[in-house]
Amino acid sequence: MRDIPLADEAATTRLGAALALQLAIGEALLLNGELGMGKSTLARGLIRALTRPDEDVPSPTFTLVQFYEGSPPVAHFDLYRLEDPEEIQEIGLYEALEDGAVLIEWPERLGTGGGEALSPDRLSVTLETDGAGRRAHLTGYGAWAGKLKELHV
Repeated sequence: MRDIPLADEAATTRLGAALALQLAIGEALLLNGELGMGKSTLARGLIRALTRPDEDVPSPTFTLVQFYEGSPPVAHFDLYRLEDPEEIQEIGLYEALEDGAVLIEWPERLGTGGGEALSPDRLSVTLETDGAGRRAHLTGYGAWAGKLKELHV
């Protein structure tokens, strides 16, 4: 487990880019936090680090998922509007894990134990306010337990 202070939006973007360097096929990054905490900003930093700096990275709130060809390929899911965990089958979450990595905003919508069932190799990132900035609480499972020790932000 690691706590990382994030002074501003640029720091959140840098954290995303640092996480991208560690991401592998079959892994899940679970982004937790209230509305406006920076989940999409962190996701944008990660995706741009895997693709190209000017990649258009809209929040997938209305489409539920956006796919990006990176190394590894990444699927960005926003489950905010998901009403029933059963809908996960319909949007291709498990298939995305077979071919790449997944980034999931609002993972609590997966239901009880949803993150554990997705991948044994996952990172849970919780963003919350910390004075004028934010703080990221990172908890790694499986391969990510070791990767957190190697993370340079």
